[in-house]
Amino acid sequence: MRIGVLSRQSGLYSTSRLVEAARERGHEVSVVDYLRCYMDITSKRPRVRFAGRELEFDAIVPRIGATYTFYGTAVVRQFEVMHVLTANESQAIARARDKLRSLQLLSRAGVGLPVTGFAHSTKDIDGLLEVVGRPPYVIKLLEGTQGVGVVKTDTRNAAESVIAAFRQLDANILVQRYIAEADNTDLRAFVVGGKVVAAMERVAAEGEFRANLHRGGTARHADLTASEEETAISAAHALGLDVSGVDMLRSKAGPLVIEVNASPGLEGIETASGVDVAGEIIRFLEDRNPPPDS
Repeated sequence: MRIGVLSRQSGLYSTSRLVEAARERGHEVSVVDYLRCYMDITSKRPRVRFAGRELEFDAIVPRIGATYTFYGTAVVRQFEVMHVLTANESQAIARARDKLRSLQLLSRAGVGLPVTGFAHSTKDIDGLLEVVGRPPYVIKLLEGTQGVGVVKTDTRNAAESVIAAFRQLDANILVQRYIAEADNTDLRAFVVGGKVVAAMERVAAEGEFRANLHRGGTARHADLTASEEETAISAAHALGLDVSGVDMLRSKAGPLVIEVNASPGLEGIETASGVDVAGEIIRFLEDRNPPPDS
């Protein structure tokens, strides 16, 4: 196959591993900066061009950054118009990137979630906190990634102050119940093609409640229960993602999904689990696009 990895930087671990895995399996692979792609939108012969040449791929692996979701998904959508196989469809990427929409879709699918509230007016802060319950609270910016824009407040007064400050900046926020029994630890299940191929447990750094590796957290191999695997697969399916990282908390009520990532990093999960996750993604594309004589 001719495979394109849509990534802004070819030197990133995830990008280079995908290239390595594709070449090991005998495919032609190119890394393309999706912000440098431009499109010929026509009903007869839609095209994507890059650096003056037309891109012709059998499959693409989108690695779209949060800052450039709009343009990145437009490029993916153009490849879809051209009937190019994609590891994740543009609509699914957009769903996952919108935290509120993704939680609503997960809720509709019956996936376990922390109690979550959302409101617009500062006049409704009291009612919002009553919906979520007793403190501590976790307050999240809808646009935040990698733990940025996530604040834990231990008292109601502190929560009211943080919410009011965010709303003064016209920022959209979610308020969630803090899951104390998770003990500042979460799980990431890597789902490819409707099955969990690898999992890790992430532990927050001392004095930190966010377990993100970018915030100093550490990762180790995790053995998921049947319920946790089922939850991760259901969450990926609800958003229409074929490749995803599903982040969960272990709670007294069972696994609770806190986020589904459409462009999950490979370094942490491969290091912690010992699984060739990049190879699993390439194999998934092969299964979806078998050779003509198969």
